Amino acid sequence: MSISGNLNPGTPAVELRDVRKSFGKTEIIRGASLSVAQGERVAIIGPNGAGKSTLFNLISGRFAPTSGEIHLMGQRIDGRKPYDINRRGLARSFQVSNLFTRLSAFENIRCAVLWSMGHRYAFWRFLADLDDVTDRVDEVLEMIKLDKKRDHLAMNLTYAEQRALEVGVTIAGGSPVILLDEPTAGMSKSETTRFVRLIRDVTEGKTLLTVEHDMGVVFGLADKIAVLVYGEVIAFDTPERVRADARVQEAYLGSVLAEQQAAAAGA
Repeated sequence: MSISGNLNPGTPAVELRDVRKSFGKTEIIRGASLSVAQGERVAIIGPNGAGKSTLFNLISGRFAPTSGEIHLMGQRIDGRKPYDINRRGLARSFQVSNLFTRLSAFENIRCAVLWSMGHRYAFWRFLADLDDVTDRVDEVLEMIKLDKKRDHLAMNLTYAEQRALEVGVTIAGGSPVILLDEPTAGMSKSETTRFVRLIRDVTEGKTLLTVEHDMGVVFGLADKIAVLVYGEVIAFDTPERVRADARVQEAYLGSVLAEQQAAAAGA
């Protein structure tokens, strides 16, 4: 089941309604509610242990919530399998590299494209003969600036190129909702700047949720910021308003900005 092209534009792309998640007696997500509009770019920030990765795992189906509801483009998805949620229009990248390292950049993207273009396993058909797939893969490789590394094994790409390839795999199927988990982690400042531009380009017109610790990336990329502290969304607003929010400064933002400014001064 896929997302209908006739969806009401007022329907949230992603909506969480009083979502809770406990592991044993430990409650990690404590009644999180969030409504992300179609086409918005939203960064989820918060201190370590706030529940950001758990929240991503709930939205993408790796975990089922203990209670509450999660909706994707108007369809309730909490408790569904990750592959089912993916087919309904959500794609996710991971914090840890998730590529087929012994396949080429082209082959990695092709793996992501096949199902979305309606191709299923058929022993009598050669993948090289699927011209529509080849065209789509080449289009994605050009979007992520890896067209000249088309035939390079993923393991031989630079770290930044591998992260770009992961983004390519994530967007290749054409999902309207994209989740990126710390996409710039481990990059240099110049790599991060280029990568933010890449993310903006390839997610144009899509809904983006990203977990990110680099506040320069957050303020440069996000239309809105959701601040998660101890499993609760304590603020959800534009970057300017979140920056000025006293609760956010007290709980998280002030200390993070001070650390990053100190690190920049010492560099």
